[in-house]
This record gives sequence, structure tokens and C-alpha cells, in this order.
Amino acid sequence: MAVQMDIYSSTLSPALDICTGCYMLVVAVLSIVGNVLVLVVAAKRSSRMKAPELLNVNLAVTDLGAAVTMYPLAAASAWNHHWLGGDATCVYYGLIGFFFGVASIMNLTLLAIVRFTVSINMKSPNEKISFKNVKILCMWTWLYALIWALFPILGWGRYGPEPFGLSCSLAWGQMKHEGFSMVIAMFSFNLIMPCVIIICCYFGIAIKLYLAYNKSMNSNRVLNIVKLQRRLLMIAVLVSLGFIVSWAPYGIVSLWSLFSDSSTIPPEVSLLPCMFAKGSTAYNPLIYYIFSQGFKREVKQLCWCCRRSNPCHISNNINDNKMCMVDVDVTSRAQATFSLEEIEE
Repeated sequence: MAVQMDIYSSTLSPALDICTGCYMLVVAVLSIVGNVLVLVVAAKRSSRMKAPELLNVNLAVTDLGAAVTMYPLAAASAWNHHWLGGDATCVYYGLIGFFFGVASIMNLTLLAIVRFTVSINMKSPNEKISFKNVKILCMWTWLYALIWALFPILGWGRYGPEPFGLSCSLAWGQMKHEGFSMVIAMFSFNLIMPCVIIICCYFGIAIKLYLAYNKSMNSNRVLNIVKLQRRLLMIAVLVSLGFIVSWAPYGIVSLWSLFSDSSTIPPEVSLLPCMFAKGSTAYNPLIYYIFSQGFKREVKQLCWCCRRSNPCHISNNINDNKMCMVDVDVTSRAQATFSLEEIEE
């Protein structure tokens, strides 16, 4: 029994435990506040929401879910200098983390595919993906993630504590002997393949925009659409890049634990990639706020309404919601069919 408890004891210094707990608290607050704002803005304009925007809402739900269900337990365990709950909460934490992680990367992959599909018809913005199809994609994302998260429970792989003792994930070190095939499949289908698809889609969009720009120098309408697509591309790439870059160091350390002795990795070294990866849930709202003028205006309006304690005026009239429009010269309402929310897809 004592040996069992030892694997959940922190191998970090007490001061570093406290710092880790504070970091997790800050990330949790930023993630919850940021993603709740994304959902509130989406709900506020639900009557004008485009079908692909459901994927953005889906992504915010995954980030919010991870922050609410995981980070408080991690912070409390860090301040306790010992993982709370033992085996039961460790399996829970590992399963939830794997579940939301796979859901996020799949959601980003679908966003890239949808954005590439939309970019093919830039001159026909009315050709949209239906709500029914996007809802099916969202449900597929959750089902796919759930299946992968349940594999270790069913015996293909296993969950266990991280080397520093204050977090749980896939037991990389133990899976070199049992569940190695699961690791190969997981990296292939949930990391390598999604990254290749994302890169190819956004590279294809960039080429499409370049060709469209060169062919439409005399068409103001097409140039406006190209500008909108270019800003959309920048935000979408930043969102995807933020997630991939955040998880890349953790993936490298995990592979090192798989092919080498995990005890050779200092606890502090294994801690940093894990904390960096968890910060990915707070990045997307910050990206929206910095690069999306419409989202920033919506957030400022919400704050203004809260200060005045008056309900915000919501209208479906295009002139009453100019804050949602992109700050580019649009000569007619027909040319303004692309809203900033589409740029946040």
C-alpha cells in the first residue's frame, strides 16, 4: 500500500509545487473566462450564426470542459504536495485529459477541412455547409474522442501518474511493454495525420488566395472576399498552431519516456511540457480577442452592459450589428455576406 501511495507523491520541491498550483489556477481562470465569453458571444448572435461556426463553439466547449473538470484537481494536488484521490482520480484525470485532447485536435482538423472547402467557393459565399452536416461532424468528434479515451480502460494501453507525481495521463513508460501498438496508433491517427491534414488544407488555402488575388485585381468584390479569407486564414492558423506547438514538447518527452528510461528525465523537465500543454485551453480566446475586431467589440459591449446592469440590445438587423462586420471597405450589403464570425471559424 505504501508503494502504491509513493507513485502519487510529488517529486518536486514544495516551492515548485506551490508555483505549479498557482499556474494551474491562473490557466483555469483564463480558460474558463475566455471560453465562456466565446460561448456567450456565440449565444448572443445565435440567430445569425453560420453553420461552420458550430465548430468554433465545439472547440470552446472542449477547452472549457478541460479547464473545469481537470485543472482544479491538479491545482489542489499541487498545493497538497500529493495527488488527491489515488487510482480512481488518476484514471479519471487521464481519461478526461485524453478525451478532450483528442476532441480538440479532431475539431481543429475539421475546421481546416471546412475552411478549405469554403475557400474553394470564395466567389459564391452563399454556398454554405449545412447545419445538419456540421452537427454530424461535431457529434463525430465527441464519439471519436470517447472511443480513444476508453481504449486504455478496456485494456489497450493504460493510464498512470506523470513522473513528477502531480498529474496523470497515459502511462508512457509502462506502455513500452504493454500497449505499444496503442501508442503507435494514437500518434499516427491523433497527431501525425491531423497535423498533415491541417498543414495541407491551410497551405491549399494560401495558394488559392494567392491565385485569386492575382486574377481579380480589377474586381473590388473578389478582393474584399480575398481579404476576409486572408484574415480568416491567419486566425485559423494561429489557433491550430497554438494547439500543436503547445502539445509538441509534451509529445517529445512522452516519446522519450517510451523509448528510453523515464527515470533519466528530471521531474522538472517533465513538468514544463505538461504545464505548457495545459495552457493551450486559454490561447484561443486570446487569439480571437487580439486578431478579431468583431469579437473584441462584442466582449467590450458585454462588459459595458454588465457595468450598466442593463440587458444588451440584440438585433438581427445588419445595421444594428456593425460590430460583427469586418473592418474592410464593403460597397454593398451583398458584398458584406462574410461576417467576422466567419473569420473566427
